Formats: sequence, C-alpha cells, structure tokens
Amino acid sequence: MSKYSTERKAAILKKLLPPESRTVKEVAIEEGIHFQTLYSWLNIARDRESSVPDKKLPVTNWSAEMKFSVIVETASFTEAELSQYCREKGIYPEQVKTWKVECLQGFKSSKEQKKAELKQAQVYKHENKQLKKELRRKEKALAETAALLVLRKKLNALWEEDEES
Repeated sequence: MSKYSTERKAAILKKLLPPESRTVKEVAIEEGIHFQTLYSWLNIARDRESSVPDKKLPVTNWSAEMKFSVIVETASFTEAELSQYCREKGIYPEQVKTWKVECLQGFKSSKEQKKAELKQAQVYKHENKQLKKELRRKEKALAETAALLVLRKKLNALWEEDEES
C-alpha cells in the first residue's frame, strides 16, 4: 500500500470537486490510483468541510447547515472574493445572497414576524373577500341564464303545440 503526500491528495481532490467536478473514474485512470481510494479521500474531505456538497446533491437540496456555513465563510468577502469562492464551490453569488436574506429573516424578532404575518393575513382576507364577491356575481348570472334557457324551452314547446292545432 503506497503512501501519498497531502499535497498530492489535495491536488487530486481539487480535480474531483467543483469547479472541475471530474468523475472519479476519469481521475483514477489519469492518476493511476484505485477508484475506491479516491472515494475514501472524497468522503474524508466532505466530512472535514461541511460546506463541500455531495456531487450528486444539487444546490437546492443542501441542508440548512451547509448553507449557513457558506454564509459564515463568505461574510467578510468582497464581491471578487465571493465570486472566486462561488466558482470553487460550484454555486452562484446570488444564491449566497438569497441564503443570507433567508437567514436574517429567521433572526427577526417575534414582534416583527407577527406584524408581517398580520399584514399578510390582511392581504389574504381582502383578496378572499373580493373572490367571494365575484363568485356570488357569477353564480347569480349563471342562475339567470339557466332560468332564461328553461323559459325559452317552454316558450318553444308552447309555440309548437299551437302550430299543431
């Protein structure tokens, strides 16, 4: 069993992780290392660094902890540093900004949250009232149309009887 230096492991792992994201099979053939060894290194790297996503795991399925660790890591970054970091991780800067906003919303005080919920409830109540009003109007129009159709059928039936006699 051969021993690999940490620098070589890091270089090989860099090929497996975003932005390169090459397949384990490709890298194993290129480097002459068994694919199970590469999987082992990859799992160890993912365990060490929680913000490193699983290759098969899309960004939309990242856990809250992973997103939070990215927010913490990038909190002091400039735009250029954030862009570089995102390229390395295979994510977009807009996603990081969205996660940050979502995280900050979670820290709102309960008073602010209740106020926002109350405002949203009022909007829903108003919308519900308008929809009910429109539904009543349409139901009345439908009932009127049905009554007119029934009367027309009766009138047509009456005229046909008159013509026969």
